[in-house]
Formats: sequence, structure tokens, C-alpha cells
Amino acid sequence: MHSHLKPLAALLPLCFSISATAQQLASLDPVMVTATRQPMRASELLSDISVIESEELRQAGQSTVGDILSRQPGIEFSTSGSNGATGSVLMRGTSSGHTLVLIDGMRVGSASLGQMSSWSRIPASLIDRIEILRGPASSLYGSDAIGGVIQIFTRRGDGPMRVHAEVGSGTYDTYAGNVGFSGGVARFHYALDVSAYTTDGFSNIRNPRNSSYNPDRDGYNFQTVSGALSYDIAKGHEIGAQFFHSDGTNLYDSGSSRATAAKDYRNQLSLSSFSTYLKNQFNSNWTSTVRLGHSTDDSKNLTNGVQSSLFRTDQDQYLWQNDLKTGVGNFLLGVERLDQNVSGTGNFRVSSRSIDSVLAGWNASFQGHSLQTNVRYDDNSQFGGKTTGSAAYGYRFTQNWRANIGYGTAFKAPSFNDLYYPLSFGFQGNPNLRPEFAHNREAAIHFETGSHHVSLTYFLNRVSNLISWSGVTTPGNVGTAELEGYTLAYEGQVDSFILGANYNYLDPRDKATGNQLARRAQNYGGVNVGQLIGPWEWRVEWQARDHSYDTDANTRKLGGYSLTNLYGAYHFAKDWSAFARVNNLFDKNYELVGDFGTPGFNAFVGIRYSPK
Repeated sequence: MHSHLKPLAALLPLCFSISATAQQLASLDPVMVTATRQPMRASELLSDISVIESEELRQAGQSTVGDILSRQPGIEFSTSGSNGATGSVLMRGTSSGHTLVLIDGMRVGSASLGQMSSWSRIPASLIDRIEILRGPASSLYGSDAIGGVIQIFTRRGDGPMRVHAEVGSGTYDTYAGNVGFSGGVARFHYALDVSAYTTDGFSNIRNPRNSSYNPDRDGYNFQTVSGALSYDIAKGHEIGAQFFHSDGTNLYDSGSSRATAAKDYRNQLSLSSFSTYLKNQFNSNWTSTVRLGHSTDDSKNLTNGVQSSLFRTDQDQYLWQNDLKTGVGNFLLGVERLDQNVSGTGNFRVSSRSIDSVLAGWNASFQGHSLQTNVRYDDNSQFGGKTTGSAAYGYRFTQNWRANIGYGTAFKAPSFNDLYYPLSFGFQGNPNLRPEFAHNREAAIHFETGSHHVSLTYFLNRVSNLISWSGVTTPGNVGTAELEGYTLAYEGQVDSFILGANYNYLDPRDKATGNQLARRAQNYGGVNVGQLIGPWEWRVEWQARDHSYDTDANTRKLGGYSLTNLYGAYHFAKDWSAFARVNNLFDKNYELVGDFGTPGFNAFVGIRYSPK
């Protein structure tokens, strides 16, 4: 085992000996929607899940959503340089295009790239909670959900109006602030949040031998607004709308010589989603939800102020979902349509596609036994139909012990770049590509007592028809990946201490070559501990990661590392607090992507007004 991870491995077995008399934590058994598309308690689910609550998001400081995700079990996150750069989420060793991202139920991301890369455009301050579903979920959500699903929920209002605000500054000449309000009056519920962020950052590329090296500071700024409005027509009947919009600009390094590297390269990117819904509970057994929405991912690159490329994705989404409660369990029946359009300088031969889908699900519990099954059919206008399914079984041995097993399939449709990228610098798409397809098996055991939850999850995911551009000018379905591993996780409370820990072992292999897949570590994990003492609050986070390789050929090694982060706050008056956050306390030098920079020691301090 990597030396950075030995303290973590020693800590986790102690979780089983912790007293069960500590205070219960409601956050250990939250209600989750993403895992079944129906609200269920976490302890009732047969999936590998996590929920990041608003309290952890409130402690983010200058940390990005990607930084927060990287501290969760089974997730690795990397960025190509300074703030605002392209980010990648690798869930259980799958690629960045194998995680489906939703904001309030709406797909977001680039259909030309085939992934969500604009993580930096989503400020933690505007998020109410994040739900994470690890494992294949195409039987619930369709294409892209090979590694899992991340759903981001923005704030919604209820009760008397509350105003909240926060402002702060930090290293790298960073400044950030947000303000918002939420509440409800009569039958109306409302929320509105506005956020702004700016930083001078650091140099994207730190290796002087790289042809794009330019030792300047690559800054970043963005502004975000989100809101929600709903109306209770009658008891059990609700109509509403939600929106999210973020717009920002970041500098980056590029070029093939010292002269071209000195140019001013900028990326302007906006990310938005909007949805309206009608929810009707016709009786105690039948709830119908109709949702219509639109999302955009609009990216523009400029060189010395002149536009060099433009890529825009527009997605229209339509859903009718029916939730049925019966004496033999809960049923899910739904139909969906997704229209995707891409535009810009790419001038794709085919620039739009539509996917019509039907889905069904069932879950039930009886005498300690739990069952869940889902099936979905997606008819894609580009390559035809694809059926995916999943089944899981769980059994509760005692009040404290439960276990589950599951099997599921998933797929990812080729992106527009993969299929139709126009001939440019010798590169060209391949319209004959087939979807990537995955078969996943997993098993888990859980121990829950009082305010403690320990889980051990094993998974084996085989992904075939992998689409690769590596070393060629036209992509092909050339590979099969085998992703095997396990996750040991703990969360709980001992006296006034809030604790969490996770250790992940992953063996991500290219079946043809036997090489370890790029930028995946075999061992990684973290520990956090925090406490609230009167007006004082503190939290320490420690993360460690084994070495990885920068390419699938395993010719360049990226060293392992560990990071220590601190958070502290002082509640000096009712609803007011001063806070500080330090990331990379010991100024560790490390790489996530070869030649690209990462932040050194950095701090952020601020003042917050947050009525309860």
C-alpha cells in the first residue's frame, strides 16, 4: 500500500469499535432521489450513493465543486491548470465522459465533447445539495451513465423569507461574493441567488520545456445566477420553474513555440439550464410529473481578442414520469425525449440528433428483503435502439447489518466530435462508431448503529467498444477496459466530533495491453474531522493519492501526493460568522495532468450572514 495511505487504513478498522451511544445524525440517512428517480431514504437503497449536504458546501471557501467531489468515495478529479480550466471527473475509474451530470434534473455539458468539463462554472455557494450515484445508471437515465450520475440541486424556498450573503478574499488575488434570498408566502415558494468570483490564478503550464509554456498568471472570473419559483395549485398539485446560468472567462496557455505561446488565449464559456414542471398527486397511490427543460453549453475561444473557435450545445428535454404505490411495491413508468443540437466553427456534417426513451422500474421491501429492477429503451436517431437494465437484491440480517448485490448494464453514445469532427489538421470523425457498452457487478455490506455508518463495496465493471483517438487521426471502437475495485467508507459522530473517512482501491486496466488507464490511481482516499464548540467551528481534511500515469501507454508517471486542508469559523453574532479556509496547507508540489500546474498553499477568509 502507498505510504500516504497507511494512516487511513489504520484508522478505518477503529470505526467498528466506536460506541453506538453517540448522538444520531440525520445526515447519515438522507432522502435521495437520484438513485431510483423516486424519494427514498439512503438506508433503503441498494446502490452505492453519497449526499453532500449544504453544511459541507458552506465550508467550501475557495474550493471548487470539483475539489469537493474529489473528497468523496470513488471519485478522482483533475484539472488542466489554473482556475477555470477544463475539469474531469473519473468515477470508479471510468472516463470523464462516463459520468452523467444533472442540474435540477436537466442534462448539462457539451454534446460535441461528450462530457461535462465546465465544473468551475458552478459555485458551491449556490448549491443546496449534491447527490452522487456510483455505478451504471443507464437503465434510469440513458446514455453516459456508465460510471454514475452526479445531480446538483440549487436552492428552493420555504417558510418566512431569509436573506443570506457572503464575501471574502484570498491568495492569488481571489475575491468572491454571493447574496440571495428564499422563502414562501401563501402558496408561492421562491429563491434567488447571485454569485461572482474573480482570481488572477497561476500559470496553467509550469514545465518550461513545454512548447506552450508562458510564465504568466492565467486568471479567471465568472458570474452566476440561479432561482426557483413554484405555486401550490392545491394539496398535492404543484407547478414551478427553476433556472441556472453561469458565464465566465479564463485565460489559458497554448501555442507551439515561444512566440505563439506569448499570445493572449481566452475561453469564454456559459452554462445554463431551465426547466418547468407540473407535479400532480392524483391520489395516495399515483403521482404524475411532467417536466420540460432546456440547457446550453456555449464555449468560445479567442486568440489576441479574435475568435478562433466556437462550440455550442443546446439540449431540449421532455419527461413524463409516473410513480405508483401498490401492495407489491413501488413502480416507475416514464417516457422521455432528448433533442441535442451542436453549432459553431465545427461545421459538423450532422449537427442534431434525437433520443426517444421509455423506462420502467420497480422496488419493494418485505421481511428484511429488498428488491429493485429497472429497464430502459433508448431510440437514438444516429445509431438505433439500445436497451439497458439493472437488478439488485438486499437483505437486512439484523438491525445493524445489511448487504446487497447488483448487476447492471450501461452505454455511452459517441459524441458529435467522435462521429463528425470535420477534417482538420489531419483529424476526422468516424460516423460508423458504435456506442460504448458496460456490464457491472457489485456487492456491498453495511454496518449502521446510532450515528455511525460503515460500508464496504466491491465492483467489477467491464466496458467494451471503447472509443479511442489515441495515436490515430480517426477514432475507432478499439478497446475493452476492466475496472475492478472496492471502497471502504465511514461517516459518523463521536461526542461532538464529526468524522468521515474513505479508502479506495482501483485496478483500472486496458484489457488488450494490460496497462493501467491514464490518470487513475490504484490507491486513494481521505479523512476528515470537525467540531462545533460554542461559537467556534473547525474542520481538518486530509487526502492522499497513489501514483498514476499521464497516458495509457504508461510512459510518464505522475507521483503520489497527500494534501491537508483546514476550515475554521467564529460565530460572533446571531446569524453572523467570520470564516477562513486553507487548502494545501504544506504547499505540496504535485501534478494531476502532465506539465500542468496545480495550486500551492492558498487561503481564503470572509464574512457570512446566514439565518437559520
